[in-house]
Amino acid sequence: MPKVRLVVATRAAQADFMDKTAIGRSLRLQRYAELEIRLAPENRAGLPHVYNAAIEASRNDPGLLVFAHDDIHILDFNWIDQLAAALERFQVVGLAGNKRRVPRQPSWAFVDTQFTWDARENLSGVVGHGKGFPPANLSVFGAPGQQVKLLDGLLLAAWSRTLIEHGLRFDERFDFHFYDMDLCRSAEQKGVSCGTCALSVVHESGGSFGTPAWQAAYARYLEKWGE
Repeated sequence: MPKVRLVVATRAAQADFMDKTAIGRSLRLQRYAELEIRLAPENRAGLPHVYNAAIEASRNDPGLLVFAHDDIHILDFNWIDQLAAALERFQVVGLAGNKRRVPRQPSWAFVDTQFTWDARENLSGVVGHGKGFPPANLSVFGAPGQQVKLLDGLLLAAWSRTLIEHGLRFDERFDFHFYDMDLCRSAEQKGVSCGTCALSVVHESGGSFGTPAWQAAYARYLEKWGE
């Protein structure tokens, strides 16, 4: 297995990362020789800024890039192999997504600003929610392993050469919202496929839909894409 670089931005201090973040605790006992953690501790910068820096750093140090939130528990001990296998089918991989896109869509899962869920046949992926295992609830959106147009940004993975060769980057006007949807739309424009992977995780956050920061990002998203 080539080098795997896990890219994580966190508000925790570097010394606290392994003990005080969900992803740090879930990786503490995992010792993979190929795994590197590229950490942005005490971070206040937007996620695209952190992620793009990791992409640029991979120009002369290629590998599998995994962009992940710090509040996910990775439960699958073979998560690296699962992502690598999924990347044999799709060029950008996530855990949950939507096989279609509709005008003015405010999220990969919702079809309008009343946060109406899309029909299940359009969704793909499984994500647990809660503070650990077992999760408080399990969101079974649809069968994973499907090609999609939009992915949730809680975890995204791609080979660095794919991103560099296609000039695919995260748009830094989207700091913590809509960067994932924007990336998927840019990928589609560049002929880069997106798909979901069957990977067991528990996400501590339910999202922050409708907040002022989210509303501002949604306006920028509509301004950029025109719908």
